[in-house]
Amino acid sequence: MDTLTRIRAFIDVVDAEGFSAAARRVGRSKALLSKYVRELEDELGALLLNRTTRQFSLTEAGHTYYRTASDILKEIDNLADLVRANNSDLRGRLRITAPRTFIDAEIGQSFVDFSVAHPELSLDIVAEDRFVDLVEEGFDVAIRITKLEDSTLIARKLDDFQLLFCASPAFLEKHGPLTHPSKLADVPCVIDTNGRNHGNWRFAESDGTSFSVAISGPLEVNSPLACLRAAVAGLGVSICPDFIARPKIASGELVTLFDDYLTKDRGIYAIYPHRRYLPAKVRTFVDFLHAWFRRHR
Repeated sequence: MDTLTRIRAFIDVVDAEGFSAAARRVGRSKALLSKYVRELEDELGALLLNRTTRQFSLTEAGHTYYRTASDILKEIDNLADLVRANNSDLRGRLRITAPRTFIDAEIGQSFVDFSVAHPELSLDIVAEDRFVDLVEEGFDVAIRITKLEDSTLIARKLDDFQLLFCASPAFLEKHGPLTHPSKLADVPCVIDTNGRNHGNWRFAESDGTSFSVAISGPLEVNSPLACLRAAVAGLGVSICPDFIARPKIASGELVTLFDDYLTKDRGIYAIYPHRRYLPAKVRTFVDFLHAWFRRHR
């Protein structure tokens, strides 16, 4: 029996939190899995699991071995996927997380188009506005609309992105011309609480220096679409993602403000964990999105 099989058995048992559950999950007998784990421990000369009739837990050595062995197996599996991709169709499941606004907007069509082009891949898409830990929560890819921070993850830019400052023509007629962002301190604003500093809106001078303006208003909500509707209704100035605001701007329902003071440090990114052998399904998905955004600019 080879070491790789014993390692897989050990990881299956840990992931399932017990021998019986692992046996049901992988279709092998409890006795066989126990034998493999015992042989692995004998080979290593260390106890990996504490076994009692009532309790199952990892030893300190088991914790260390599990973390590293899991990464090694993922690399082996990813390498196998990469080789298979050169010889056969893609197969399997791709787990993706993206902001709800992205999925609900027109650009969410990119996911549908990918699924049509690759029916052999099953997409599991989770709409999630919070910051998701890809590795901890088991996602293959995340779509993030953000200023890119330093990270151990890999990022590929799909498109440029702007937050636009918008108001309705009726609101501007009532509150007078807003010629500079500082004027926002004197008018009602609609606040998207998804932003990190939602009580202070950030701007950039032509020389690149930034400044912020403290704002307040009648409505705070963690939904860009709700903020868009509130701005159209004349409740106040709102920050709106460009990909949902453009239709309202084109129809004349909204007017953009402070275009000369917009920050230029944001984008739409595909984020995935750093791996030596990137799974073919992830590479294919990210390549598809990159090409999709080039076509739909």
